[in-house]
Amino acid sequence: PWYLKGILALVSSIGCMSAGSLQSLADAMHIPHLFIQRATAGSPRSSCPLITTRSRQDDYTLFVRPPVYLNDVILQVVSEYSWQKFIIFYDQEYDIRGIQDFLDKTSQQGMDVSLQKVESNINMMITSMFRTMRVEELHRYRDTLRRAVLFMSPATAKAFITEVVETNLVAFDCHWIIINEEISDQDVQELVMKSIGRLTLIRQTFPLPQNTSQRCVKHNHRINTSLCDPKDPKAQTLEITNRYIYDTVLLLANTFHRKLEDRKWHSMASLTCIRKNSKPWQGGRPMLDNVKKSGVSGLTGFLEFTDNGTNPNIYFEILGTNYGEDRGRGVIKLATWDPVHGLNGTLTDRKLENNMRGVVLRVVTVLEEPFVMVSENVLGKPKKYQGYSIDVLDALSNYLGFKYEIYVAPDHKYGSQQADGVWNGLIGELVAKRADMGLSALTITPERESVVDFTTRYMDYSVGVLLRKAERSVDMFACLAPFDLSLWACIAGTVLLVGILVYLLNWLNPPRLPMGSVSSTTLYNSMWFVYGSFVQQGGEVPYTTLATRMMMGVWWLFALIVISSYTANLAAFLTISRIENSIQSLQDLSKQTELPYGTVLDSAVYEQVRSKAMNPFERDPMYSQMWRMINRTGGADNNVEESKEGIRKVGGHTTLNKTPPLSCNSGGVQGGHPQGTRLHIAYAIQQMLLSRTTYRTVRSYILVCVNPRESG
Repeated sequence: PWYLKGILALVSSIGCMSAGSLQSLADAMHIPHLFIQRATAGSPRSSCPLITTRSRQDDYTLFVRPPVYLNDVILQVVSEYSWQKFIIFYDQEYDIRGIQDFLDKTSQQGMDVSLQKVESNINMMITSMFRTMRVEELHRYRDTLRRAVLFMSPATAKAFITEVVETNLVAFDCHWIIINEEISDQDVQELVMKSIGRLTLIRQTFPLPQNTSQRCVKHNHRINTSLCDPKDPKAQTLEITNRYIYDTVLLLANTFHRKLEDRKWHSMASLTCIRKNSKPWQGGRPMLDNVKKSGVSGLTGFLEFTDNGTNPNIYFEILGTNYGEDRGRGVIKLATWDPVHGLNGTLTDRKLENNMRGVVLRVVTVLEEPFVMVSENVLGKPKKYQGYSIDVLDALSNYLGFKYEIYVAPDHKYGSQQADGVWNGLIGELVAKRADMGLSALTITPERESVVDFTTRYMDYSVGVLLRKAERSVDMFACLAPFDLSLWACIAGTVLLVGILVYLLNWLNPPRLPMGSVSSTTLYNSMWFVYGSFVQQGGEVPYTTLATRMMMGVWWLFALIVISSYTANLAAFLTISRIENSIQSLQDLSKQTELPYGTVLDSAVYEQVRSKAMNPFERDPMYSQMWRMINRTGGADNNVEESKEGIRKVGGHTTLNKTPPLSCNSGGVQGGHPQGTRLHIAYAIQQMLLSRTTYRTVRSYILVCVNPRESG
């Protein structure tokens, strides 16, 4: 329309740029302007720097939505979690200038914070990273993703989490924080279902008043019964911006009604866009003061304004899950936050009480350096075990107060299911309840997990191929190596041929020798002259004829090229010592039959190769060929009982070539206990390893299996 008539107040729910124009108009015409900031595409809000006026008397804009406190909330949360290094992801719609204050404070506190923008095509962005990054860079990037903060809309966060989980960029030990005022209950459930590891969600909440009968009431009658009912599904899915719009209209209605009752009504402002003589509204200031003094209990809690025209009432709730790989973990309310009281609650894990005093656990293990080792038995003293796994066990013993007795599995095996269904090795001791706890470098497999519950692993590793290091021998004729034998024969023949030609040319046309010269152009002298020039040493016989000089010029050029090539090849041969190895992967290993190979009997690798080769539904040619070699003569020739024996069998110095893991479950540090039972020690392992102690930085692939007694 070309004109607006009869304006009492202006309510806007727009972005910051458009709000600046409306603010200028409202200040000029003295019209109360209730501004409700709307975020773009559901992204988190950034502070909206509207136009500042010369004096507060000329400011007619009220900020219905409270100031943006996301910086204060996230700073307190990461400080509570003791994060020192993390990455911030933000989507295209978010104004990165909104967290400038947060970045400044983290820099002052010595935190290492990285920033990365999430593109609209997330799949293409992840694919491009895999294509351009080297393996070492991807490993460092995965380590960075262990701690991340997401400033993005719930829809973008769901898509981003789905991509990084499916591409294995994050593991179970990751901890991500998603902060956004607009996160609904449905968004919370979907985000938890798509994520692994630990997830913390920060969103705005609206506490219900103690007297719910006064909620959404305008002078003894309710505006909308369904929206004001907190149990109504429609009210749960209502966007925060629309909630504030609803409460703003309710506030204005109460204000107008009170002015009518007090008989203090002013004529409405009349604005004309055509006329240049439009005057400010005389009743604008009294109307603005009445709006400031009003308050209403609505969908956003209690809506009121301070003297500076802002809404002070805002509350955040912090939701979270525990660490884990299972989808759909339970979400609990961890704490709340408001500008007055700050953080109400604690985000640290509850410390486990030492309730295992007096308990003696029987621990079964399999020796594996450097994780479990045994020292020599001196003067009849009992065996003393040491190693990284033992250090972890001692720390757990001190932490929980239990004592333990340790012994080696009778068959020295990790454990596999036999044909009769009975388990042997370490797993068999746990299943038969002859041991309370297992401690070794054990791999999680689906078969083992069906009878033993593992704690969460804290390291992934890949399968290694151990090869004998090639022996280097000293060759006395290494100087001849740059050229083949045939090339050396050709060079020698060329020297003879050129020497004979030089002799014939000088015999047919003898050179003029100086007076008193005793040199003779014999065949021997010609040969010596050609050889000396070839090795760049010159000769003693002068040849002055034109034909001889032309031939020697060509010969010198030939000698220059040959000597230069020889020098370059000799330098490369003597300075670069390369030991060529034809086996670089499992595929190379399976294709060759000259080099026998094997593995540890009844280990995870042994069972993996056997199952892949024997399964008729997914028979793999590579694993079939490997199984034929491993199982030669019943597996007695190539396989070993322990890895130490395998190292001795390979013999000599060894080199380790890393290959991709055989399966997604091939390895990791973890703990477990018999299926259906839970013990505090599993949680203690996780709590101790995830705390800021020495154990957090140690990289190993120990498996701690927990099997408590019935009475424990």
